[in-house]
Amino acid sequence: MNAIEVDGLVKRFGDKTVVDHVSLHVAEGEIAGFLGPNGSGKTTTIRVMCGLLTPDEGGGTVLGMNLETETLKIKREVGYMTQRFSFYEDLSIEENLRFVARLYELPDVNAAVRDTLEDLGLYTRRKQLAGTLSGGWKQRMALAACVMHKPKLLLLDEPTAGVDPKARREFWDEIHARAAGGLTVLVSTHYMDEAERCHRIHYISYGKLLASGTVDEVVRDARLVTFIVEGKDLVPLRRELENDAVFAQVAPFGASLHVVGHDRAAMKKRLSQVAGKKDYKLHEGETTLEDVFIQFMADAQDNMQ
Repeated sequence: MNAIEVDGLVKRFGDKTVVDHVSLHVAEGEIAGFLGPNGSGKTTTIRVMCGLLTPDEGGGTVLGMNLETETLKIKREVGYMTQRFSFYEDLSIEENLRFVARLYELPDVNAAVRDTLEDLGLYTRRKQLAGTLSGGWKQRMALAACVMHKPKLLLLDEPTAGVDPKARREFWDEIHARAAGGLTVLVSTHYMDEAERCHRIHYISYGKLLASGTVDEVVRDARLVTFIVEGKDLVPLRRELENDAVFAQVAPFGASLHVVGHDRAAMKKRLSQVAGKKDYKLHEGETTLEDVFIQFMADAQDNMQ
């Protein structure tokens, strides 16, 4: 059964179509990654799915509940973590969680707050003012507020932006542990290593959903070819290759160039000619999710123009 099953979602603001016929299916217990550049429509799509915005067209179900007629029910079963820290900074962690518990009308506020503090490792910091927390602890507190009412679905909007690598890893360990217990998660991210931690990913660009599948499937279906050029003084070579239509991407990586395109034969022929002029080493590399991400961005048309 799918926890999220929406089809043909459209959301407009004035004459701008921010979400353009997006169809998205996320299975129960799945961690789904939602990728896309800034302004691509990720946040708006998430807000439609958690009942904060009404779609102009399309519809579907979230946790088996109708997206248009059962939004109040959906809100009680969903935990939504926004991009920005949205709690009272002059209240302590514990006071903020008490406030959230009362909003959800939990039957035993004291027990819910205490159990959540202990579950997320926040108990010893419970009296600390939210405004004095580091990015990682703010993130953990926000997650605590999202899961305190025991939702069946988590919608996380770029939850690890500005958080150090250790806190990011701990956050993802927590998410995987909860997904193993049956919780469904849809998380938007710009980090490729985080996308690779998801069971499936969905790429949206300027309102349109361009790809869905596992990381391997999305990389395979992009049909990109990657070559690595190694050697000294690569700056002139980079400039030359960037002006050649055979190559879609040319990017420096340390003492090498990462060259991406679609036509393997044409790329190899051209690179072999160039490599023969100087002492360059050439070999085929592995196309990464970041290569695909960059290519999607380059090929997409800005819907705000």
